Amino acid sequence: MLQKLTLLLISIITLTSCATKKTWLSDTAQREITYKTHESKSPVKDANGHYLTVVYLENLGFEKLGGYTNSENVKWLLNEGYRVIELNYKKSPEAVGSKINKDIIAINNALSKGDFCGFTDCSIIQSYILFEGYRIKRNIPYFKDDPTVYNRPDQYTEGDMLNMDIIYPANPSKPVPTILSFSYSNSYATFDKEKNTLTENHKNFRTFLPYTFAGFNDSFLEGTPAHGMAWAIADHPKYCSWGSGKPKNGPNDTYKSYETNPDTAQKVKSAIRTLRKLTHELGLSKNIGIYGFSRGSTAGSMAIGDKSVPLFENAGFNRDISDDVQVAALGPGVFDYTQIYNTLDDGDGNLELRCPWAWGDLEDNYDVWKIMGSEYLVETSETAPVLFFYNTSDDAYYQDQIQHLKTKLDKLGVPNQTLTDYGKGHAVPQREKDLETLYTFFKHYLNPPTLKSKNNRSI
Repeated sequence: MLQKLTLLLISIITLTSCATKKTWLSDTAQREITYKTHESKSPVKDANGHYLTVVYLENLGFEKLGGYTNSENVKWLLNEGYRVIELNYKKSPEAVGSKINKDIIAINNALSKGDFCGFTDCSIIQSYILFEGYRIKRNIPYFKDDPTVYNRPDQYTEGDMLNMDIIYPANPSKPVPTILSFSYSNSYATFDKEKNTLTENHKNFRTFLPYTFAGFNDSFLEGTPAHGMAWAIADHPKYCSWGSGKPKNGPNDTYKSYETNPDTAQKVKSAIRTLRKLTHELGLSKNIGIYGFSRGSTAGSMAIGDKSVPLFENAGFNRDISDDVQVAALGPGVFDYTQIYNTLDDGDGNLELRCPWAWGDLEDNYDVWKIMGSEYLVETSETAPVLFFYNTSDDAYYQDQIQHLKTKLDKLGVPNQTLTDYGKGHAVPQREKDLETLYTFFKHYLNPPTLKSKNNRSI
């Protein structure tokens, strides 16, 4: 009898423990919120064997975009192979607008450190924060890389596909615009000397948390659903580790910390066309904005200009579709390489030293240098409106680059504004008011239904 009573008590305790709700402390809601977890029957893992994870934010303080229920979306994500962690905000009035970004930052940092909601094996390469109603289309090819541009590693000769991810509201009541960013974490081919083979280790590295969202507390893209938008992130056009790359038969590390045209412009334009082609399928509008920071700003800036250069246009996918964008927010980057010697040793020493290795002396090869930067493509007032953001405590050459491009936009009458000193050094906006400035700028230019095409191709 005593033995049966003991077993009964153990069963009651066990059932009670299983029913205990798990909680996570939310900076946004300013309280503990409940969560539940789901494992896929056919999990997808990254190159390190860690689980691709979606942190799904539900019952937020604003109307859900997307027509499917949360249970339908979670089931869909599980069928796609994701581990899903549902965070339930229970309609918290704080879980709105740019307030939610505090939690996005906290989640990404926890995932990056390998300790979120009891899990230590979530992928830090391809895990995502999705708002309720949203789904993800992952690893979409947008350009086939040419290994002879950066020539690293030597064994990389076939050419990989550069990819992007699109995060969108599934079955929305009306189409929503999309903000595209080119990652500042490079994907690239890796050669394993011990195994004597190319590996997958650095493919699809565009959301590598220690270098991107967590490394810079960058919550902007993942916070766009709170403002009625979708978002996409593409591999950086330089398909090579950032500190490497050289012209064929050129000095090693010629391209250390910079990219080159026509390769970059071709890839950026192909990515935009690929995204625009998918908008009908995903229920998105054809309005596209660009968000860029650091090397991602340099790349993304190639999208804003209205000058048509056949060498830049006639490569990549979906060439019958427009590569125009409607707006951009550009952080510190390089937009005109002919300006790097304005002030010596102001942070761009790699450029000052190595650009001549690739393009010859500036004085004798000015036209070559000029086409390497996005400023060259800014020709008329048809250029996309731009919000520039930077900290004056960052390297001085960034401020010089932005001022140079802004001066040209002002001269042409292109709408633009500037957000400065939202933080310190090389950083992105993190405060609610600064993020709100960015989101407001995008919404102003992305919500109008009428699109203009500068090149007479289908939008």
